[in-house]
Amino acid sequence: MTTIFEELVQKERAAEQAHTRVEELRGMYGSPTQRGGWSARQAETYNTALRAWRDLAREAQVAMVEYARARGEPRSDVEEQVRKAVWRVETGGAGT
Repeated sequence: MTTIFEELVQKERAAEQAHTRVEELRGMYGSPTQRGGWSARQAETYNTALRAWRDLAREAQVAMVEYARARGEPRSDVEEQVRKAVWRVETGGAGT
């Protein structure tokens, strides 16, 4: 399957958004080891968000590796290009 660069950017953005959700839940729920811990629903919500983040991040990484390999570029260069593109999109096109 051929992945175009814009798809890589979309995959990375989705992974970053999922990570942001995990961080938000950590902030809302506090530590799972705190007195009283989390409710069953909080634990389920957090674990679902965590799995989603991990799955999306893995999917983005695999796509970047395949893209880099197909183009004969170092994976790290592709990752950097994608992250810069994500940053540009998230900041409304500011910077280069």
